[in-house]
Amino acid sequence: QVQLVESGGGLVQPGGSLRLSCAPSGSDFSIYAMGWYRQAPGKQRELVATIINGGSITYADSVKGRFAISRDNGKNIVYLQMNSLKPEDTAVYYCNVRRYLSWGNTYDYWGQGTQVTVSA
Repeated sequence: QVQLVESGGGLVQPGGSLRLSCAPSGSDFSIYAMGWYRQAPGKQRELVATIINGGSITYADSVKGRFAISRDNGKNIVYLQMNSLKPEDTAVYYCNVRRYLSWGNTYDYWGQGTQVTVSA
């Protein structure tokens, strides 16, 4: 079974920084993309950042200039460096791994989530 191991969440002051990491374990498969989503209390899950295996990156407008996603391709570890954190960044952050299937189809794996709380 595939498991996504997440770490790096916690409580931080506004303006502070955190770095999240995520790595798949349990199976070996080809990865199309890795990324991060978040869900704040009472709100829908939203995309934060994704990185495709070739390096193409997409960020949510709300985090551009503050967050940076990166990937260790050899270890299939994805990181999310979060700087200048704001209270509105408070959410459960979920790692996402999209793997290749046949005929161009993909399948998504999700981490259990790690809590990020930004509060004074």
